[in-house]
Amino acid sequence: MPAPTFAGHLLDNPTRDAPSPPVISSELEAAAALSQTALARGTGDAYDHAIVALVHSARGEFDKADALFQRALALEPGNPSTLTSLAIHYRNQDRYREAVLACDEAIRLYPEYADAWLERGAILAVGGSSEIARESFARAAQLAPQNPAAHAGLASLAAREGDADQAREHANRALAIDPTHAVATNALAGAELRSGAPEKARQLLEQLLPRLSYPSLERSFAHSQMGDVCHRQSDHDGAFRHFSASNADFAAIHEHRSSGNLDNRAFVEALLTGLDSLPKDAWLKTHDDQPSHAARRHIFLIGYPRSGTTLVENILASIPGVAALEERPTLYDADIEFIAGNAIQIAEGLKRFSELDADELARYRKAYWDKVVASAVPAASPCFVDMDPLKATRLLFIARLFPEARILVMRRDPRDVVWSCFRTNFAMSSGTLEYTSLERTALHYDALMRLTELAVQRLPLRVHYVQYHKLVQDFDAETQRMCAFAGLKWTEAVREFDRTATRRGVSTASVAQVNRGLYDGTRQWEPYARYLEPVMPILQPWLVKFGYEN
Repeated sequence: MPAPTFAGHLLDNPTRDAPSPPVISSELEAAAALSQTALARGTGDAYDHAIVALVHSARGEFDKADALFQRALALEPGNPSTLTSLAIHYRNQDRYREAVLACDEAIRLYPEYADAWLERGAILAVGGSSEIARESFARAAQLAPQNPAAHAGLASLAAREGDADQAREHANRALAIDPTHAVATNALAGAELRSGAPEKARQLLEQLLPRLSYPSLERSFAHSQMGDVCHRQSDHDGAFRHFSASNADFAAIHEHRSSGNLDNRAFVEALLTGLDSLPKDAWLKTHDDQPSHAARRHIFLIGYPRSGTTLVENILASIPGVAALEERPTLYDADIEFIAGNAIQIAEGLKRFSELDADELARYRKAYWDKVVASAVPAASPCFVDMDPLKATRLLFIARLFPEARILVMRRDPRDVVWSCFRTNFAMSSGTLEYTSLERTALHYDALMRLTELAVQRLPLRVHYVQYHKLVQDFDAETQRMCAFAGLKWTEAVREFDRTATRRGVSTASVAQVNRGLYDGTRQWEPYARYLEPVMPILQPWLVKFGYEN
């Protein structure tokens, strides 16, 4: 029988992304101490190597962990416990594809090894593949019904998608096994909040928070949900305190990952400098020889997180023949070649990109469409929507690679956008550390808006602006204008975007809002106006430019 692992750390162990120096769970620490002793005596087996490797991985000592995992697999090739632990190691580095493949190999060799199914679900949940994650958690729960993490994983997915009944059912199963399970408690609190019972949610969170004594994903999420409870109960000062605490934990967990790299605002500023330094005619040398597997119509949907991009994506995806992807690195090959590195390297890379000839441009177009098709979008689709609120950073690529593409730019009251980003519990990405304070969010927003404006002025782009408040207040008229610009036939099916979102699955932070249908989310910043006062000088120019000053 294969040995157990520490699978499901995303769900079970809030130290997965602990700051440096990390806090390692007492269970893993005790196991590692025994394994380290065995290794020192020369009697250690594959399990001992893997357990010590996990500790190094948790500390960010990835090279040491790699060597130990290599030794473990040499001792026992195909050991599912080692492979599943290796998946955790890959997940700690955000190497999700390799992590899933490690789990898949463990499952191929031992189809009934529950830990591999559990870890697979945890990885896929992080990556936004909710339906496949659900299948993996369900299989883990079937194989190991007394493991609370599998039930908690199902509860967490359901709560995230706004399915309160399923969240409650699976959370209660997990809590019947382990009444202190943090993920299950958070999921149950979310279900109660969405069911209109904020006081029940408050009671659950007030019991949970004192048990979480150090920065962790689960404590960050618990504070975020308590902020939502306070907001629902009109305790706006309490809400701000809890949202701030949530962001402080998120920053403590993840900040070390950006050490030595440009943060996202500095990256945007480097793009601004690079674009501004190039001749204005550098981007006019375009070619549009798209490969055979390219979509016949091509739309980029950009703006800013919490501006309405997920809503519009699902509106468009409701139209027959329209395929869409959300927040995927579809331009990865160009990213790595031209905009990786420091500010000087980015400026040099943009200059090199502006000088590419037709054959070189064709290579990057093909790489783009290869990635799109590999993401389950049918080849040569009638229409493809590439949704990414931060893809204004790739407008420089889009102008030369896809000169016929239509670009929809979402605009929403900057105060609503900045406040919503600050209060939202995002998954970790290259940009989400920018939302851990109101000042940092406002500065990043300003930088991206300046880049968007400069790109639209300088580059040969086909752009249509969609204002969120007009969309929710005059839905049919605005969607008709949007479709006319994109060359799509408007249909009443666009009104069923919530059903589309449920069917497709949504991996962005807007999943619960989009799944509940059309609602007016304007002016949510107003109860928090005094907290926004220090950043108003940053936002004021955009309020005026976008018509929200009154």
